[in-house]
Amino acid sequence: RFYEKVQVLHQDPEASVDNPLLAFSLIKRLHSDWLNIIYSDEATGNVQALHAGLREVEQELPGAEDLDGAARALMRLQDVYALSVKGLASGVFQRSGTDHPPLYSPSRRVSLSADDCFHVGKVAYDTGDYYHSIPWLEEAVSLFRLSYGSWNPEDRSSLEDALDHLAFSYFMAGNISHALSISREFLHYADPSNQRVTRNVAKYEKLLEMGTGVGLAGGAMVTPQPPSLPAPYALLCPLSSQPAPERLLQLGCSYETNSNPYLLLQPAKKEMVRIRPYVALYHDFISDAEAETIKWLAGPWLQRSVVASGEKQQKAEYRISQSAWLKDTADPVVRALDRRIAAVTGLDLRPPYAEYLQVVNYGLGGHYEPHFDHATSRKSPLYRMKSGNRIATVMIYLSAVEAGGSTAFIYANFSVPVVKNAALFWWNLRRNGNGDGDTLHAGCPVLAGDKWVANKWIHEHGQEFRRPCGADPWD
Repeated sequence: RFYEKVQVLHQDPEASVDNPLLAFSLIKRLHSDWLNIIYSDEATGNVQALHAGLREVEQELPGAEDLDGAARALMRLQDVYALSVKGLASGVFQRSGTDHPPLYSPSRRVSLSADDCFHVGKVAYDTGDYYHSIPWLEEAVSLFRLSYGSWNPEDRSSLEDALDHLAFSYFMAGNISHALSISREFLHYADPSNQRVTRNVAKYEKLLEMGTGVGLAGGAMVTPQPPSLPAPYALLCPLSSQPAPERLLQLGCSYETNSNPYLLLQPAKKEMVRIRPYVALYHDFISDAEAETIKWLAGPWLQRSVVASGEKQQKAEYRISQSAWLKDTADPVVRALDRRIAAVTGLDLRPPYAEYLQVVNYGLGGHYEPHFDHATSRKSPLYRMKSGNRIATVMIYLSAVEAGGSTAFIYANFSVPVVKNAALFWWNLRRNGNGDGDTLHAGCPVLAGDKWVANKWIHEHGQEFRRPCGADPWD
């Protein structure tokens, strides 16, 4: 009520403090009315209700680990897709130093604030990752300068925070001259009496006089080394690679029945992607309704994905996703999917010859760095099933993504984009039982969208007469 009253007074073009009644009411409002409102029982009750509402949902809200993980996801996208930090901050997904069109053009452009950029840079700074902290803190400083003097209640950082962290990042990167100039700016704009920064300025000046600045080249900026990414991984992820012209003759599309009555009325739509390694894509393998059912079934059980590490399974930064396992008894849709996979592959999926269906969700920057699906050590947890190694993989794309998320085969030098409702199939083992090194693959980071896949891993035992072994090591 009070707000509406004040709003009406300020919107009245005839209102003027020349009127002594308006002048009196203005002075009274500023002196006591506002205080009466702010400290009223009603306002106190509203604040308490707000706090109580927060406490009710607090456990469901993102935590510090989630926020830092999201910051690392932006850095991962920056690395894999070679994105410009300045472009990212302004909402443009453009590769650095190129005139190519953006990798992704959102319908609504969203930019990051100075405080947002500071937090990403701070996450890198706290782990000693100055390769990432420098460009993100530079962008934060640039944006804070534009809004210098204004105050945003949601910001937890400021220009002086960004300058302070950026100066030390440059110092640790060996660029003393940049560290000195930024420290001087800190003293000029932020806190001239800051003793710590004053001592740093003196130290930087002395280092430059002595010529002991590490990595300096006439005061030029020295960029720390980027994180080590498998070169093909970064090259294959931005776009789907096309086969060489001479290979096209070996590839083709066909309707497959696999001599199975289940496929007679609706043959599988098979596209050969590669001969070596053998990789095939089955289009329209699952319907929209089936895909939604599987996602709905898995949703309540999703947990952070783990990887095999020696004889144990644990979380790892090189695999960022959530996953759940579905038995074939979970729903008729899962049972029908198992039957369809068995028909298309010609393999035996009865327990224990295949694992349960694994449903995986890759969100912001979700990825899986290069890995093999089959075990490379007899100590792997995979052998606890006592059904041999993983002979084959079926990966079903349950959703489309707007950008990114391809499956990149590193040594074979090709990638397969996400094709909604399609199933990707490949053999992990050669016919003699040895692992096929060409199946090293990666789940490229999701640049935009929400990627859902369902994995079915089929084991050696039970397939002896369906895929007989051979003596040729290349077969």
